[in-house]
Amino acid sequence: MTHPHQDDAHVGLRERKKRETRVALSRATIGLCVLRGWDNVTVEDIATAADVSVRTFRNYFSGKADAIAAGHLERMLRIADEVRARPVAEPLWDSIAHAVQAQFVPGDATGASPQDQRWTDGLRLMLAEPALQGEIAKANVAAQEQLAEAIAERTGTDVTRDVYPKLVAAVVGAGSATAVEHCLRADPPVPLAAVLREAFDGLAAGLPVPSATGQP
Repeated sequence: MTHPHQDDAHVGLRERKKRETRVALSRATIGLCVLRGWDNVTVEDIATAADVSVRTFRNYFSGKADAIAAGHLERMLRIADEVRARPVAEPLWDSIAHAVQAQFVPGDATGASPQDQRWTDGLRLMLAEPALQGEIAKANVAAQEQLAEAIAERTGTDVTRDVYPKLVAAVVGAGSATAVEHCLRADPPVPLAAVLREAFDGLAAGLPVPSATGQP
């Protein structure tokens, strides 16, 4: 007879494998669309890059936009997980800033390699693709719901009753997106890590009005 714990472990492993496959397909889609351009990438190209069949891709995603938006959602889910894992005694906005930096900066060409103009230009064009906007909007809704639950756990609030966790989740999403957009359009290029740090320091301080020199 199979032990219940063995069943749980098997289900957990299966779900983890599915999540890993989703991430791999999303990353392959993003990489190809950034480097080749949206119209020059097919589902067949993505499946080949991820070393899976087209059928496997279709089992996870309806198309390129869905796959790219899934990558955004996955990153925000990891931020929620990181917020939960941070020390309880740590100030909330410090935990959030650490979580956002951990997921946006390592290996992210929007900040780690500002000299790679080709990647930056390609990413900017991809994010402006109309077909992607609706999927990103849906991913943002799901991401904010998950992040609000993590905030509620950290603050002892109720996500169904209190506005605070939902408000913080919305601000985190907006702050992260603003920092990335700023880096993509900055001339000369600026590192994403520094912009995220500035954005979340400002949020933690209550967004004080900058002085004439541009410093809070």
